[in-house]
Amino acid sequence: MTPAACVTSQSQLAALDLTKRYADQLVLDRASFTVRPGEKVGVVGENGSGKSTLLRLLAGEEQPDNGTLTVVAPGGTAHLSQTLDLPGTATVGDAVDLALAELRDLQRRISRAEARLTEGDLDEYGALLTAYEARGGADADRLVDITLRELGEVEALERNRPLGTLSGGQRSRLALAAALASGAELLLLDEPTNDLDDVAVRWLEDRLRAHPGTVVAVTHDRAFLERVTSTVLEVDGDTHTVHRYGDGYGGFLVSKAAARTRWAREHAEWKEELARHAALAESNGGAMAAIPRKLPRGFSGAGAFRARSRTHGAAVRVRNAREQVQRLTAHPVPPPPEPLRFTARITSEAAEAVELSDVHVAGRLHLPGTVTLEPGARLLLTGPNGAGKSTLMDVLAGRIAPDTGDVVRPARIGHLRQDTPPGDSRTVRSALGEERVQLLLEHGLLRGADVNRRLAALSVGQRRKLARRARRPAPPRRADEPLLPRPGGGAGGGPRDVPRHVGRRVARPSAAGAVRGRRAVGAGRVSPAHHPARVRGGTREIPGTAPR
Repeated sequence: MTPAACVTSQSQLAALDLTKRYADQLVLDRASFTVRPGEKVGVVGENGSGKSTLLRLLAGEEQPDNGTLTVVAPGGTAHLSQTLDLPGTATVGDAVDLALAELRDLQRRISRAEARLTEGDLDEYGALLTAYEARGGADADRLVDITLRELGEVEALERNRPLGTLSGGQRSRLALAAALASGAELLLLDEPTNDLDDVAVRWLEDRLRAHPGTVVAVTHDRAFLERVTSTVLEVDGDTHTVHRYGDGYGGFLVSKAAARTRWAREHAEWKEELARHAALAESNGGAMAAIPRKLPRGFSGAGAFRARSRTHGAAVRVRNAREQVQRLTAHPVPPPPEPLRFTARITSEAAEAVELSDVHVAGRLHLPGTVTLEPGARLLLTGPNGAGKSTLMDVLAGRIAPDTGDVVRPARIGHLRQDTPPGDSRTVRSALGEERVQLLLEHGLLRGADVNRRLAALSVGQRRKLARRARRPAPPRRADEPLLPRPGGGAGGGPRDVPRHVGRRVARPSAAGAVRGRRAVGAGRVSPAHHPARVRGGTREIPGTAPR
């Protein structure tokens, strides 16, 4: 079920020479682009490049420093941010009201118009009522609950329930459901597939493809980009500009491959030109050295000599070649960066195994029997939302004590939680330490300009990426220090560039919270996941369990 949105999108989005900065950090520099009415646009770029900033500008939550930004959406705008900016004491109802703010405002205006209704005010009242009905305002609250079920919430969320009692995934799904239920013509969605299982992602893709209005979605999910978007906007973190690509994600990949080929060719031509002029300067310099500094006068036999001409051909060639070398050296064409590849290896000796026996957490998790994670093994957890994956991770990490059952774990564990770590006043260098900072710089996972930035100034994606590194013991990582990554979501700056897992089995929690499985062998990691690319690649399902 979808809200009664406009039949034909009338939204207009255009940016001309858009500039945005925070203090001394330049985010966008004279960026220009357009979005046509009804387009489904995917926004891509590295973490921290300015994708979320761009959505906030389009939503009117922030203003550009310079340039012209035109956003016209007669049918309303809904903005889904990566984090729900409400305190834990706020309620589910508060979150819904925030997402439906435009509809709530229409309701108040309709009530005021009714109170002073006269024959002369009928046109205003009728226009307000038409706008409200066009967005399905009367059904919006009910549609929130329906959409939540489609996104994987088994039970309705009571409106008076505090947000602090919800998991990170529940908060994300609540915000997404409310944004979709608003009936807005223009949808601005920041990482909408985070915290969704495969069934919910497919439902969302169908819902957005059928949306009659305009969709602008920030995402790293390649499958989502391929199946939903018709246009891609790339926010370039190096040039601080925005590039538009047509023909969907496939057209974006073709254009990027062609650009890389041109870049590699220009680098090769630059190297060849530099080598040629350097060789000319050297060879002609040798020719100059062989010419005597003074030559006998041709018209006299008295032995008088004349100075070697400064306009001698060899001198001109040497000077020209050296000037070309200086010019090329001052304006180099660097080679294109090497693609990021996952090459981690576990090199230390194995130690203590991880074992869970008859673990039970009331209302959240039931693990009958024994599950053993041998030293150097990998275990992939998958299952529907609410099945107990994050609870099991918290039990493994020692954050939650089970009501019954036994847990054997090593002394040191790296645990990356689902919630985005909050920013603080520490710099990246002081938070991670010099060793980890250098490692991230070497692998292209951190920009040099970000080393001394405060954590609070980083984007949500950047903080998540750094949290992965911060929770991981410094290399070489020992096999007795398991890594517990967060569920869902892609990592890194590129679209869904998470390596496919090659473990030996999958434990799948059921909707009732049970996890079944036998012995695990593979590599010392426990990783919950919803994305199908993370479930394939050498893993297998445990018999007797089934997805939602």
